Amino acid sequence: MKMQEIRKIARDWDVDTKVGRSKAAVIRDIQVREGFSPCYGTKDICDEKRCLWREDCLNG
Repeated sequence: MKMQEIRKIARDWDVDTKVGRSKAAVIRDIQVREGFSPCYGTKDICDEKRCLWREDCLNG
């Protein structure tokens, strides 16, 4: 997912997208707001099928 799309989702969740914040940091903050563990980019295997970021995370 591109940063432009991530910023739009972040705005919906009231997550900070200031210049200099990494994609992973923004996504992890969104994950917390969504009620998930902030695990983006930290695992090789993911069992969470409902996570919006799953495909991007495991392919990145």
